[in-house]
Amino acid sequence: MKSKICNMLGIEFPLLAFTHCRDVVVEVSKAGGMGVLGAAGHSPESLEIDLKWIDERIGGKPYGVDLIAPTSMAVNDDNITGQELEAMIPDEHRAYASNVLARHGIDSGDVYVNRRGGAGGFLTAGRAANIIDIAFSHPIKLIANALGVPPRYMIEMGRKHSVATAALVGAKEHAVKQAEAGVDIIVAAGTEAGGHCGDVSTMVLVPEVCQAVEKYGTSVLAAGGIVTGRQMAGAMAMGAAGCWTASMWLTTIEAETPQIIKEKYVQASSRQTVRSKARTGKFSRQLRSAWTDAWEDENAPSPLPMPLQSRVAEPALAKVNKLAEGGHEGAKQLSTYFVGQGVGLMNSIQSTRTVMFEFMEDYLKAVERLNDTVS
Repeated sequence: MKSKICNMLGIEFPLLAFTHCRDVVVEVSKAGGMGVLGAAGHSPESLEIDLKWIDERIGGKPYGVDLIAPTSMAVNDDNITGQELEAMIPDEHRAYASNVLARHGIDSGDVYVNRRGGAGGFLTAGRAANIIDIAFSHPIKLIANALGVPPRYMIEMGRKHSVATAALVGAKEHAVKQAEAGVDIIVAAGTEAGGHCGDVSTMVLVPEVCQAVEKYGTSVLAAGGIVTGRQMAGAMAMGAAGCWTASMWLTTIEAETPQIIKEKYVQASSRQTVRSKARTGKFSRQLRSAWTDAWEDENAPSPLPMPLQSRVAEPALAKVNKLAEGGHEGAKQLSTYFVGQGVGLMNSIQSTRTVMFEFMEDYLKAVERLNDTVS
């Protein structure tokens, strides 16, 4: 395709797939797009293992890595211990989460014991540098950062190794800051997006960002609720050079998403998501469930700042999803995961390759329809 993104990244089709599953990364890249591995939650050692696995199977096709190094967090000390972090969490938050589990027949006695580690999947400056070094020791073609301007070290390493740098934004003013910082690609993610998201819709945000950064020559990818080729055609008509997608890969056969969550996704409508701070401490969109409803209740404690809220939610949800997979009815009601409003269009569980080719076909049909309007 004729696209600035295709030329920059050496891909055939300007569709980027963010995923935590290395199998999906390989399949998307081999089908002509670009798989981007989410490094959140990885240690340098585990990231090295996954990137080596990708290198051995991707056949030289381009791929990328995405990390979360927030501009602001309640904790920025690389050496803080899990015990010290736990001491920063008010007892009422753990008690409330335990009570939610108990109401659904789940014992929380083992949920908050022996908690280790620092900021979890969110990287402090030192941890970010370690992850970045591992990423650049592999033949990546893109490195992206969510939740703020990328660390200066990441941008400098990108230039040194001729690797494109990208950053996700949810507002025009954030896009300008990213362009001024020197990123190559801005991912304009509308509020429809799964995971962390702002409050401006994709339909408004994409042309707004494209116009705001045009003078910098920065490429823009559209994101937020995009799961079909026709949506990509619309985004490119608004000025985007391609699309960044995530939710649509969660229901693929290769995805590591728990089966109970996949089944919930294919049955959900676009109205069955909620945007809340109650999972990570920053606004993120996820599938609505009894768990998310409980944290939206007026009696729920206010969410803690990142990364503390995650240390309340994630251990509890890890047990919930494990029990749900085993058929526990209360856990099934509580189970949830990040997903965008495009979930209403995710109606089947298919292979990554099938999803990719159906997306391409839908895009081509949409372009033909647009051409017919001016012929």
